Amino acid sequence: MSLANGRPYLAIPGPSVIPDRVLRAMHRGSPNIYEGPLIEMVASLFPDLRMVAGTTGHVAIYIGNGHAGWEAANANLFSKGQKALVLATGQFGLSWANSARAMGVEVEVLDFGKSSPVDMGRVEAVLRADAAHRIKAVLTTHVDTASSIKTDIPALRAAMDAAGHPALLVVDCIASLGCDEFHMDDWGVDVMVAACQKGLMTPPGMAFVWFSEEARQRCGKSDLATPYWAWGPRAEPEEFWQIWNGTAPTSHLYGLREALDMIREEGLPNVWRRHRVLAGAVWAAFDAWSAGNPAIGMNVADPAHRGWSVTAARFGAPHATRLREWCENNAGVTLGIGLGMAPSIDPAYHGFLRVAHMGHVNAHMTLGVLAVMEAGLHSLAIPCGPGALDAAIRAVAEGA
Repeated sequence: MSLANGRPYLAIPGPSVIPDRVLRAMHRGSPNIYEGPLIEMVASLFPDLRMVAGTTGHVAIYIGNGHAGWEAANANLFSKGQKALVLATGQFGLSWANSARAMGVEVEVLDFGKSSPVDMGRVEAVLRADAAHRIKAVLTTHVDTASSIKTDIPALRAAMDAAGHPALLVVDCIASLGCDEFHMDDWGVDVMVAACQKGLMTPPGMAFVWFSEEARQRCGKSDLATPYWAWGPRAEPEEFWQIWNGTAPTSHLYGLREALDMIREEGLPNVWRRHRVLAGAVWAAFDAWSAGNPAIGMNVADPAHRGWSVTAARFGAPHATRLREWCENNAGVTLGIGLGMAPSIDPAYHGFLRVAHMGHVNAHMTLGVLAVMEAGLHSLAIPCGPGALDAAIRAVAEGA
């Protein structure tokens, strides 16, 4: 017998849970794409996209996923042969480096491993050593979706300033936008990349690039910016079609409008706080489980360096895979795979998983996931410490 019948819960780090309000907003026929309500509605998106990013700068929207956002940023930032410094704290930092490299950008990677934050001293040293200022931009993830490591962006900006280096600061906020606190302008970020399918609670299909006027001026002659990827016409269109370089993704846009309305209604600081409290509940449960089994633990030891949208964890092979399968088959809860922690052909791969708490998520959803995981641990006879649910409940009660 299975207890999975009923509404399933996808507790993976994107695509996140889609609110019913967003689904209803998207459920409509194709509108007039030449004039009228659609054009007016799209104009209303840009102030709110600036609001969630914390910027007064430019915004370009692309039809695509997060990888498309990377490519858009790469294409506008660089010409072939120019150099990027990529700070990798997990799979997605390395993947962004590969994306830039494949487009003809020279890439230097500072790899800080899968469980450690960026060492700002190393960054400053590399930038000081670049006396010719060949590095045009420093690329980093705010929260790496695979490792859940959060980069201290103000500290990174300070390290770059201390080195006296003119490189642009470019940040991937795909896993953190609308979940973790972020202030693009106040933190000195020049370019920011995100997508709609995580904290923005809309089905996959749109990527966003925010860029400062300084970035626009310094990157205006990139030879990688083809007509489709060029951010200028999208951010400052003369005609509506130029925002998309063609037909608009109409259903997604209505969904995004509703999602941004929901964020405004809750208040962005409250959105951040909700994610922080729910993340704390997950961390409290893991602390309790790990007390009875040292093989169980979170990937990032210091809470200050953990993202608020996703928790990467280990259970010891093969128990993470066993637990994921039990939760999905017996209780209707899908947990994330341990992406990038080990090759899928390596037995160690089955020792990692991720628990997402991003976007349209509340206390009963997060506590429910933890309760299902605890049931799975007991059903599978995986050793764990007691009191995980009590600890998670206290974290929620104290944070509310």
